[in-house]
Amino acid sequence: MMGAEGLKKASQVAILNANYIASRLQDAFPVLYTGRDGRVAHECILDIRPLKEETGISELDIAKRLIDYGFHAPTMSFPVAGTLMVEPTESESKVELDRFIDAMLAIRAEIDQVKAGVWPLEDNPLVNAPHIQSELVAEWAHPYSREVAVFPAGVADKYWPTVKRLDDVYGDRNLFCSCVPISEYQ
Repeated sequence: MMGAEGLKKASQVAILNANYIASRLQDAFPVLYTGRDGRVAHECILDIRPLKEETGISELDIAKRLIDYGFHAPTMSFPVAGTLMVEPTESESKVELDRFIDAMLAIRAEIDQVKAGVWPLEDNPLVNAPHIQSELVAEWAHPYSREVAVFPAGVADKYWPTVKRLDDVYGDRNLFCSCVPISEYQ
């Protein structure tokens, strides 16, 4: 379908996208596995471990907060525990890459608010993410506003998660299929 040249071009763009993200985020989040020229391959691995040690905010907190910003959470703790693996594809536009980068930088600023004591570690937009609709209309006792919780990017077109946090490790280790029997497909 793409042919050799198309495949080469797609790979080049994916690598360019990953390096664009890595270079824009490297001052906010350390990037692991760079080559001698400071470049990454088709993915960049953001090291959250120093931030977690310093602030208590984890890679899970960041991944869940990205949902409030309208992004699917990146791969967590693979291939390195305590990291986020960001793997932009060749199909991501620069506008979308910039939107993701802006979200990550805003999340870093939120982490800095926790570090500065503006928000307590146990009650802030990161550890409470993602924020669901039922929370928005319920009594609000958090030290941050509803707007900060559910519209952190100021967007009107909002993706609403249907559930809060799940036990990810339990889910990964206890996966079961809820599909109809194979005979239904025959």
